[in-house]
Amino acid sequence: MAAPFLTQDFHIRWSTLTPDHIEADIRAALEKAQADLDALIEQDRGKLSFESVVLGLDEVTRGLNEAWGLVTHLDSLCNSPALREAHNKMLPEVSAFFAKIPLNEHLWDLLVTYSTTDNAKKLSPVRKRALEEEMEGFIQAGADLPPEQKRRMEEISTELSKLTQKYSENVLDSTNQWEFVTDDPQRLHGLPPSAIEAARADAAAKNHGTADKPAWRFTLKAPSMIPVMEYLEDTTIRRQVWEGTCAIGHEGAHDNTDLVWNILRLRHEKARIMGKANFADHTLAHRMAKTGRSALRFIEDLRSRVEEAFQRETIELQEFRADSEHQAVDLFEPWEVAFWAEKQRKAKYDFDEEELRPYFPIDKVLGGMFQLAEKVFGLRITSREVVYVAPGQEAPENISAQPGKTGPVEVWHPEVKFYEVRNEKGVHIGSFYADWHPRDSKRGGAWMNYLKMGVPPSGERDRRLHLGLICGNMSPPTGGKPALLTHDEVCTVFHEFGHLLHQLCGNVEVPSLNGVNVYWDFVELPSQLMENFCWERESLDLFARHHETGGAIPAKLFKKMLAAKNYRSASDIMRQLAFGKLDLELHMHHATDEGADLDKLARKLLDGYLMPLKTEPPTMARRFGHLFSSPVGYAAGYYSYKWAEVLDADAFTRFQKEGVLNPAVGHEFRDTILSRGNSEDPAKLYHDFMGRDPDAMALLVRAGLA
Repeated sequence: MAAPFLTQDFHIRWSTLTPDHIEADIRAALEKAQADLDALIEQDRGKLSFESVVLGLDEVTRGLNEAWGLVTHLDSLCNSPALREAHNKMLPEVSAFFAKIPLNEHLWDLLVTYSTTDNAKKLSPVRKRALEEEMEGFIQAGADLPPEQKRRMEEISTELSKLTQKYSENVLDSTNQWEFVTDDPQRLHGLPPSAIEAARADAAAKNHGTADKPAWRFTLKAPSMIPVMEYLEDTTIRRQVWEGTCAIGHEGAHDNTDLVWNILRLRHEKARIMGKANFADHTLAHRMAKTGRSALRFIEDLRSRVEEAFQRETIELQEFRADSEHQAVDLFEPWEVAFWAEKQRKAKYDFDEEELRPYFPIDKVLGGMFQLAEKVFGLRITSREVVYVAPGQEAPENISAQPGKTGPVEVWHPEVKFYEVRNEKGVHIGSFYADWHPRDSKRGGAWMNYLKMGVPPSGERDRRLHLGLICGNMSPPTGGKPALLTHDEVCTVFHEFGHLLHQLCGNVEVPSLNGVNVYWDFVELPSQLMENFCWERESLDLFARHHETGGAIPAKLFKKMLAAKNYRSASDIMRQLAFGKLDLELHMHHATDEGADLDKLARKLLDGYLMPLKTEPPTMARRFGHLFSSPVGYAAGYYSYKWAEVLDADAFTRFQKEGVLNPAVGHEFRDTILSRGNSEDPAKLYHDFMGRDPDAMALLVRAGLA
């Protein structure tokens, strides 16, 4: 296929997207975008309109955005040396193109000129906000700067894209290079059967062991690592796994230390050029928090509210171990904390997270989640037949390219599924891919993204469908059983689905204001709100079904699960606050401390936020992808998780009071928040749904701390 990355097909032909096409296709997309940009700038200044300026600018970059989105998507999910090389070759050119847009004086002049016209003054509220947000974005990127500083801003953007990509690669490569293999079954004592079977299957897949004499392989990927740290009796292996995680982004060719300092320095320089004291102030000017100081105050205030409970939980865990082993109270080693916490939880509540796993086969979880989306939000989700075309394999002739066409939809891996979403009137509003299990070529964590931004029909324009995706690294199927998830993994699935709903329900006529294009500290509200449904009996009964009997979670087990829900909740909150504090402090007060000892600095900054331990772990900063794996990402914005958690805990009280599966509340949430994108100030959208401003106490009440 000629120029496969420039495809206009809605159902993407993944097998045609090979690394050898990337350079030519992306260069062609860059040339077209530049030509369209030049034409946009040269339009008749006497005939400017919202369509020709604001919507026109969005259209200029849409083709390049979609093409490059496919490249970065494959880089996250199907990483290979050839793909990485092609991606990294074009990354500086793509970054430079996007960095130049807001710094183009002729384009800025066009926007300013249009903003003074009668047409601009008579815009509808949504269109007016789009123009204001566009202009604010240009100013934040340096549109008002003198030429020399504009040039420097371009250089910084290009450099940051290279450094953050290298950081991300170092994390992936150092994660993948670590493994622990044993053929001694005695060393597996304490591990749940599901983890043992997964380790055996993983070893066999890597040609370790035989059917007669099996081996077991453990990695640093979450489904492998977490059971080891929580259940494995063998302290030596737990310590090795912990040391392995500490080495991610921290050793030899994969050491991210210098990259962290370089990224911080460049971000700080960018902020200073923009006349801001630091990168947090620069970034948060256009978010709900407004300044780094107010975000830091939010973190520190929440810390003061949970500090006493956090210290109490730490002492209780130390005393529990001391009593269990008939020894004096002492500090923990870092590889002992999760293990003893799990033992304490079991003793305290007679509850073992593994007891829930049989009730969460992934297909039932997804089916029930889709049923919930239909009951509560009026959305119907149906799966499409899919086909994976391996390299060198001939694609079937009946493959579907567009919605409404029959035939299977092509996917990038045999495990990937594809779904269509319709509203209550049966209107197809979007589709999405789902990819749930770990692979060496896939980055860690879980995420949602979109490949095509949809917009509602307007005038002569037909509806443009959303095309999204949700990905994770959940427990894979083993031993002939379906993939059985932990409750934590179920919450993660619901979280990413919440982001996806926010995108797919987006019904704003201006693409730049649609879907998840909202203030960063508001974007986590829909995702975190969805997690609440994983704790309510009414909603759980839709999807928590035993994989063999089909039975719901027994009342006794559900009671234990709820009782254990807030076990060490202050410690969990403090952990998130520590991440937010480290992020803000680095970007606000220490961005130019280049050459300082990163570990010592982090320990000093997080004094009072971390559990005291015998062995001080190295800082998370070298593997903190949220902060350093993209030019902006969650940098100076990690506080957003807790900020939005206040919103979601409060917003969910409406469901609790008016009915967990109440379609009236669900439709109102969809209409006032999910569908509205950034068409109004998020504080106003929240007020529209709740009828008041958020109540911060809701978070502490939910966590059992108030």
